[in-house]
Parts: sequence; C-alpha cells; structure tokens
Amino acid sequence: MTETTTLVKTITKGIQDKKGKDIVIADLSHIDGAIANYFVICQGSSPNQVEAIAEAVAGACREEMSEKPVGVNGLGNNQWIAIDFVDVLVHIFQPDTREFYNLEELWEDAKLTKIPNID
Repeated sequence: MTETTTLVKTITKGIQDKKGKDIVIADLSHIDGAIANYFVICQGSSPNQVEAIAEAVAGACREEMSEKPVGVNGLGNNQWIAIDFVDVLVHIFQPDTREFYNLEELWEDAKLTKIPNID
C-alpha cells in the first residue's frame, strides 16, 4: 500500500468518525493533467457537521500519518470545504451544494469507488 492510498484510508476513517455520508473516492491518477491523484468526496447534513468532518479529517491525518493539509478552503461558510493534501483533495459538501457541483460527473474518466454508509 502506498503512502497516498494509506492517506485516502485515513481520510475516509475521519469522515466516518463524524458520520459523513455517501463517500466516493475518485482515482484520477491515470488522467493527464488532473490536479491530484485522488478526490475523496462526501457530505454532511448541516454546516456544523461539515465543519466537524473537516476537523476530524485533519485530526486523523495529523495523528496517524503526521500529515497536514497545504490548504483548507470554505471554512466559515461550511457549504463546501476543500482540504488539499497535494496528492489527495478532500471535498466535504452539504447535499444541495454537492448536487450542484457534481464532481463525480465532472471527472467521469476517473475510477469511482463508493464507500457504504455506516449507520
């Protein structure tokens, strides 16, 4: 397992710890010109949950892998928070915003892996 795939698993665990839903991992590694190797996309049902998921992802990556994001955008409005780990971009949406931007369709050439929700 590469460091990048371990990072994706750690991010997924952070999302699940805060009950993030509908997680999709988009593998962009074979797409020329892609801005990252992976997107991890999920959603929270409220602004507070979106922020809590972002904090959990950052905390899990820091504690388990000594990884810190190079950038975080969207904190404060909490409709869409993007966390940049260079090789992996994490997108945490509220449902309406996720539907509007539809990143899964935008990167339709990517291999998509859907992670089952944990209740």
